[in-house]
Amino acid sequence: MANIDHQTDPHPRTRRRTSDGSARRVAAAATVGTGLEYYDFFLYGTAAALVFGDLFFPAVSSTTATLASFATFAVGFGARPLGALVFGHVGDRLGRKVTLLVTLLMMGAATFLIGLLPTYESIGLWAPAMLVLLRFLQGIGLGGEAAAAQLISVEHAPPGRRGFYGSWPNMASPIGSATSTGLVLLINLVLTKEQFLSWGWRIPFLLSLAVVAVGLFIRLRVAESPVFRQLKESRSHAAFPLVELIRTHPRALLLATGMWFGASIGFYLNAVYILTFATKSAGVGLTTMLVVLVIASVLSIGFPPAAGALSDRFGRRAVLIGCCLVSMVVAVPYFPLVGTGSPVVILTVLVVFNAGLLGVAGVQPALFGELFGARVRLSGVSVSYTAATLLGGGLAPFVATALVAATAGRTWAVSAYLVAALVMSTVVAWFAEETRGTDLMAGKAGASKAGASKAGGSGATASL
Repeated sequence: MANIDHQTDPHPRTRRRTSDGSARRVAAAATVGTGLEYYDFFLYGTAAALVFGDLFFPAVSSTTATLASFATFAVGFGARPLGALVFGHVGDRLGRKVTLLVTLLMMGAATFLIGLLPTYESIGLWAPAMLVLLRFLQGIGLGGEAAAAQLISVEHAPPGRRGFYGSWPNMASPIGSATSTGLVLLINLVLTKEQFLSWGWRIPFLLSLAVVAVGLFIRLRVAESPVFRQLKESRSHAAFPLVELIRTHPRALLLATGMWFGASIGFYLNAVYILTFATKSAGVGLTTMLVVLVIASVLSIGFPPAAGALSDRFGRRAVLIGCCLVSMVVAVPYFPLVGTGSPVVILTVLVVFNAGLLGVAGVQPALFGELFGARVRLSGVSVSYTAATLLGGGLAPFVATALVAATAGRTWAVSAYLVAALVMSTVVAWFAEETRGTDLMAGKAGASKAGASKAGGSGATASL
């Protein structure tokens, strides 16, 4: 087969370079746009940890205010299944690009309006009610965006490079975290505490207007997925993608949800809850902790593509299981090490923990994309990814705060909760099939073992 391909295509290396170049452009555009959306999402988490308790829930104790603030953070995750259902349908019927544009507008508008919200002192209970509503809209947007960005990158990639290029949008997570946390840090350094609480916290939210403009410019230039174009040309769309998904891919839904569950909990504990724990329980200064979080995020940007590339070579399951095991080992001493209050120790444990968690995130786009058929792929990835994030990451800061309060400030229960979730994901991955080399138009895992071998080589002969 290889000889035939080389005879019919006199320039296979040129074609490979062109394919890689197109994949890079699409993946970069998806990453930048997703980074802007994660900026919006993590900005809310940082504000929830620092100011929302005081501004929107001042009539209760500090611990209750923190719980209430993190509960509003979890509302965004509660909305993500709705976004996954709606935009999964839109993406499977109208295209991945449409989904990317609409969700960006929704996220940006909600974030900008949060920056304009009056506080509890001004309008009473209407303030937290409006905060919850806008957080809900944020969640709907992100529920549809994440999977669409991942899939448009996976479906544009050469078969032997899907893990690598598909992982790029998940670099957006540390990029968005570093940008939002860094901006809050800068404002916090320039303003007094009173100024920051009064009006300074609004600045990063209002800047989301510029974020949306940049994101729209970038995403309007992205080409539609070749897999979706082929579906459109052949009129092979599913009439009701969700119904077909549940009927034809129930096992894939459960596998994907289970494999992402543990990493999702660890990820949001690392990105959101740890700021509250370090500053309120471990005695770390706010400025110091913000600096540590920014540095940790920057140092972690390369983990998703590294894991994605490894999965192209060694298989999705092996790399995902290895990353879960790394996260599990770090989870045991995680809180005691952060509790030392040493910036160097905290930075080290955050980066090593990120290596495992973001490694899982690097494998996830290609693995999930290969689990589902082309007609229902966006719905399948959106629903499973979002379900795991809702049940895991969305509740993680709230659960962690409640567990620490219930155990008189001890963190062993949170570590046990995290380890148990990672063990579950590891077991699920162990029983999942290998998907590397799957024909994306067929969408049946392991459908092309020969294709997997060739994909690892030239990437020129395997199907989309």
